[in-house]
Amino acid sequence: MILLAAGATGLASASAAGASDLVVIVSAKNPLAGLNADQAAAIFLGQSVRFPGGTEALPLDQCLGSAARNEFYARVTSKTPALMKAYWSKMLFTGRGQPPAELADSAAIRRKVADDPTAIGYIERRALDPSVRAVLVVQ
Repeated sequence: MILLAAGATGLASASAAGASDLVVIVSAKNPLAGLNADQAAAIFLGQSVRFPGGTEALPLDQCLGSAARNEFYARVTSKTPALMKAYWSKMLFTGRGQPPAELADSAAIRRKVADDPTAIGYIERRALDPSVRAVLVVQ
């Protein structure tokens, strides 16, 4: 199940789901209020290079093989790790796109997103802090 997180109210309503939930985050400096799953998928699959408001979007991935990455793509794009590998192989071969940059873990993604208003990433909800804002809760 995927819920739109519109500020603290949206996050509070999802609190019963547990601390291991993933959230899609942007910098607290980014004006984006929220995303739906299709919009997030388009950004992370390289089908869209902009946020809904028109500003540039720079997606950041967790490291290959991480549980967070596998769960994120399974829930947001319905793709397994093998399907994601095939997808990016095709995109690279045809010159239609490159996969998001990879960072080591949720803490690294949170730091990068906090510093760059164009960046978007996904982290465990328990890793949230005031420097970033959740725009989508992935349950």
